[in-house]
Parts: sequence; C-alpha cells; structure tokens
Amino acid sequence: MFLTQNTSRQREIAEILFRNGWDYMRRLLTGGKTDEPQLPTPAVLRKILVDLGPVYVKFGQLMSTRPDLLPASYIEELSTLQDDVPPVPWAEIEVAIRQQLKKPLEETFSKINFQAVAAGSIGQIHRATLTDGREVAIKVQRPGIDAIVAQDISLIQGVADLVARSEFGQNYEIKSLANEFTAALEAELDFTREAHFAEQLRRNLSASKWFDPQQLVIAEIFWDLTTEKLLVMEWLDGVPLLSANFAESNGNGVTSEIKRQEITTLLFRAFFQQLYIDGFFHADPHPGNIFYLKDGRVALLDCGMVGKLDPRTQQILVEMLLAIVDIDAQRCSQLTLQLSDSAQPVILSRLENDYDRMLRKYYNLDLSQINFSQIIYELLQVARNNKIRLPSNMGLYAKTLANLEGLARQFNPEINFLDEVKPLLTDLFRRQLLGNRPVESLLRTALDIKSLSLQSPRQIELLLDRVTSETLQWNLSVRGLDSIRRTLDDSANRLSFSVLVGSLIMGAAIISSKAQTAQLSWLSSVLFAVASLLGLWLIFSILRSGRLR
Repeated sequence: MFLTQNTSRQREIAEILFRNGWDYMRRLLTGGKTDEPQLPTPAVLRKILVDLGPVYVKFGQLMSTRPDLLPASYIEELSTLQDDVPPVPWAEIEVAIRQQLKKPLEETFSKINFQAVAAGSIGQIHRATLTDGREVAIKVQRPGIDAIVAQDISLIQGVADLVARSEFGQNYEIKSLANEFTAALEAELDFTREAHFAEQLRRNLSASKWFDPQQLVIAEIFWDLTTEKLLVMEWLDGVPLLSANFAESNGNGVTSEIKRQEITTLLFRAFFQQLYIDGFFHADPHPGNIFYLKDGRVALLDCGMVGKLDPRTQQILVEMLLAIVDIDAQRCSQLTLQLSDSAQPVILSRLENDYDRMLRKYYNLDLSQINFSQIIYELLQVARNNKIRLPSNMGLYAKTLANLEGLARQFNPEINFLDEVKPLLTDLFRRQLLGNRPVESLLRTALDIKSLSLQSPRQIELLLDRVTSETLQWNLSVRGLDSIRRTLDDSANRLSFSVLVGSLIMGAAIISSKAQTAQLSWLSSVLFAVASLLGLWLIFSILRSGRLR
C-alpha cells in the first residue's frame, strides 16, 4: 500500500530526507542494508520534521512527550517545535464555521475578529462576541486538514512497516509506537475531546486543600456551539506568564517578588494535585499555555494533551520522589521494576549499579541545586539502557514535570524546588497511610487488628496441635542438595574403606607377631594381601575422581 499510493508525497519526503543527509533513510528507501539504523542528530531531525510540514511538526511535538524512548537531547530539541503556519484566509474559515453552527452565523455572534489570534497545524483561533455580550474564543479546524492528516498517517505507518522489519524496529516496537502516535494525531481532529478534557480539569481543580481554586482558571466550554471541528470557549484576557510585567507594588504592599512566589507555589500545588491526587493532568504546561490574566489570576490553556495515572502508579511515583531525595539507588531500582510492563528478565544488580552511578554525582550537592526533572529523565534513560519498558504515560509525566520546573525557574529564578514540594510530599504520604477519610481508615485498621487478635490464638493452637501430632510436613527444596548428599556419601564410603584397610593391616601385624604355626602365618599373609589390594583400589578411586586436594 505504501509503495503504490501517495507517490508524489513519497517523492517529496525522499527528497527532504536526502537533502538533510540522513544516511539510514537513504539506505532504507533505496533498499540498502538497514540492520543498524541510527537516528539523525537532534538538530537534523528537527529540520526534517519542519521541512515535511505541519503534520510532521505535530508528530515531533508528540515525540517530545516520550523521554522514556528518546534521549534528553532529542526531547529538548523537539520541544522547541512550534506550529509556525500562516492562518487560513477568513473567507474559507467563515464557510467552515457556518457548516458547524446550528443557527446562522449572524444570530450566534454579534462580532468576530477576522484576524486570527493564533494559528496552528490543526486549527486557528479567532476572538468573537456572542449575541448576549459574552466574549469567546473560537477554535476552528483548518479546512481539508483531515485529508492531509490521513495521507501523512498512511505514510508514517508505511515507513513504520519497513523499519519494523529490522532488529531496531523490533527492539523498539516501532509499529506499535507508530499506531500510538497516529491515534494521537487523529484524536487531535476531534475538538469535543479537548472540550471534555477541559471540563474535567475544571471540575478537579474547583476544590483543593493546597491552593485557592479562585486563583486558577480554565476556560468554560460552550457546549451548544461546540462540535468535532469547532470549539467555542470563554475568552481569557491576559498574556503569557513569562511576558507579564509585575509592578514593584500593586498598592496593597505586595511586591513583584512576593507575587512571583505566590504564582510559583500556586502552579506547583495545582500540578501536584493533578498528578498525585486526581490522576488526570494537563500534560503540556509550556510557557505559551500558562497565561497571567488582567485580573491577577492564572489560566491554563490548550487542554488537548492530558495524561492519566492510576492510584498504584501515583503511589509508586510519590515514593520515587522520596527515593530521589534520599539518593537511594536500590529503592529506585525496585520502584522502576514495579512500574515496568515488560516481561523480559532484568539483571537487578546491574540496574542498581547504573542508578548508583547516576545518583552518585548528586551526593555532594545541596538539594536546592538539584534539577529534579533532569534526574527523572536520567532515570528513564537508565531504564531504557536496561531494556526496561515503562508505560507510555511515564513519558508524559516526566515531560510535564520538566516543563513545570523549567517554567518555574524562568519565572522565578529564586525558586527552591524542595521547599515547594516538601509539604506536599508530607501530605501525600499521610494520604497514602490514612486515605482521604482518616477516621474511616483508622476504624478499618482497628477492625483488622481485632480480627487478627481473635484469630491468632486459634491459629497458633492449630499449629501446635499439628506439630505435636506429627501431622505437620515441611516441603523444602534446596538447590544443589543432591550433589552435596552424593559428596558426603562418597566421603563416608572412603572413610569406611580406610578404617577397614587399617584394621586388616593391624590384624595381620598382630597375628604375624604371635604366629606359632604355618596356618597362622598363612592367614597373616592373606590379610596383608587383602589390605594392600583394598588400599590400592582406594588410592586409584581418589586419583580418578580428581579430588585429591
């Protein structure tokens, strides 16, 4: 299929790959040897994706969320990819909007800005006003983008089929990864999916013990106007957080430094709640998706990429943070294996040694100087080197923490990561021990202890009865026990023969010294002969066994 369809697009892709000098793809597309593929350098890979077009830029952005698969240098380079595409003319966008609305455009909006506020590879955003006066943002899908995505997905899967035939493709399960990425690309075409994600985040963050929910905003969705190709949401008036100007004092004594610290703490607490309590998190907190609004609140934008963590994974990741703080390589190894979904055997001692070497460079550093997201990237690198496959959501988790910490350090250079997370970790461990309802948890524990205290005497009594009545059987299997038994048997036999030979010699000597008749002399000679033969046989058997020493 790949070889017979999209011929013009194939030719274009081949030209781009040849032009950028990726030797492996040159061999792949010309039928050469592909046993040892090498990725292009991060900069070359980024340039290839940009030259291939907007869909491949989106593909690269998705790849940047997988530090469990790619080294940190590739993640950093691909994270800089932006949807730098010109907006579609208003005439085409107007037609697309009218096709999605249930009512005429003029009866729905009283005003629309024909100039796009932002444009991406999948859609673009316009500012508008509803007939009731509310300000909204309209995100409309680029006309014809679904056909372009389908065509490029076909090509991506075709290349994956070719690469999957090599050892490289099999080791990294290229085909399943291509399916995962193409499914994510297809999901980007359904704006109702992003709307549902935004609604769930709004519900989750509407209540918190860690921060004031009134200070964090997620745009409200207008469901009566939203479709798969049109997303209408609340307009949030503000600027990207890193572009915000804070006055030295806002009139109530709050300085710029205090305000920055408040926002930093708000972001950390909001994302820690998403990651470790809700298990549903905004997975793309880069600087362009966090706005500072004119009324002083902080907004999270673009909820199209989210991650999910189950309670067991959340617990393991909390313990992993503590293990990192404690520089505990052994515990990191154990937790990594608990996260792993790979059936391949792992050499635990090697994994522990790799983690120990990785963490050792942080021994003498102050905790405030440690870049925790970098450590998590390195943990994923060690797991990858040891052929440990982690769930795909680990990539989103690590990327989210890295983006969050990177944004916080740019916004507030004085940040101390440990000071921000220490009280949150303490509360998280308390929740793990007692749950969200500590009274009920304590009552359940008390009932378990009571049940154990009532059952234990009876179980001990049964155990003692079985011991005294000789009905208790122990089934033990010790490796190498048979060989030890055979060795002991051989040693006992040789010792018996040695005693027998010695006895015969001593008996023969006594008889010979007191022999008065020919019969006794003959018996002494026979005993000496038998002893000599047995002694020679014993020496021969010892020499033949090779166990003289």
